Amino acid sequence: MIQPGIIRLSQFVSQSPEKVWQALTDPKIHAKWWAAGDVRAVVGHRFTLDMGPWGQQPCEVIAVEPERLLSYSFAPGTLDTTITWRLEPENSGTRLHLEHSGFDLDSPLGKTAFEGMGAGWPKVLERISSAIASSVAG
Repeated sequence: MIQPGIIRLSQFVSQSPEKVWQALTDPKIHAKWWAAGDVRAVVGHRFTLDMGPWGQQPCEVIAVEPERLLSYSFAPGTLDTTITWRLEPENSGTRLHLEHSGFDLDSPLGKTAFEGMGAGWPKVLERISSAIASSVAG
């Protein structure tokens, strides 16, 4: 079932859940594939992601299950959305699931963000494998 205001994507990453988890929670690796920010896997941790032309976006970690789930609020006060990452071991790698929810499609900002991020997230996810590979190599 497709629900309005929710972006759901899934990507196979040919790395272990441990390595994918590092990409989600290590600020240096995170900055290589998505955005710079002091992300940490600690419930209640507040951090800001540097989204370039879209500005600094505040976030707060709301759920953590190491190497399985990371969820945080994204842009509270403006977008008021939630990003949830789920990791599942699959063959010799990891199935990474993204759910970005809470977009208010009745507001111009929410609708624009939903359309832009819906188009942008697949490109962001494509970069995670190379960011992990470069962090392993270097």
